[in-house]
Amino acid sequence: MTISTDELKKTRADLTAQLAAFDGKILRGSLIESYKKCGKPGCKCATGNGHGPKHSMTVNFPKRKPENDYIPLDYVAQVKEYVSNYQRLKEILEQICMINREILKRREEL
Repeated sequence: MTISTDELKKTRADLTAQLAAFDGKILRGSLIESYKKCGKPGCKCATGNGHGPKHSMTVNFPKRKPENDYIPLDYVAQVKEYVSNYQRLKEILEQICMINREILKRREEL
């Protein structure tokens, strides 16, 4: 069953309305949790996971070195939310683009 162009445009409008909900609360990158061993003899980290967790965020850029920033523990939950929002935002934008491509294939007004 083919979805009508009007239905596609309504879906696109619904998706577009969702974009405002992010209110700028987006971050591109990956949040990384790590544990480090200090190397001191007899330290509990020698037999366990290590000291931590420590959190950092890595962002890759085209034709540039990746950037890596330490994230204080107080900001980890917020950064997780913002990174998750970025992923959701990308999904919504891709859905909007798919709809627009379909409308364009039909040679109808975008």
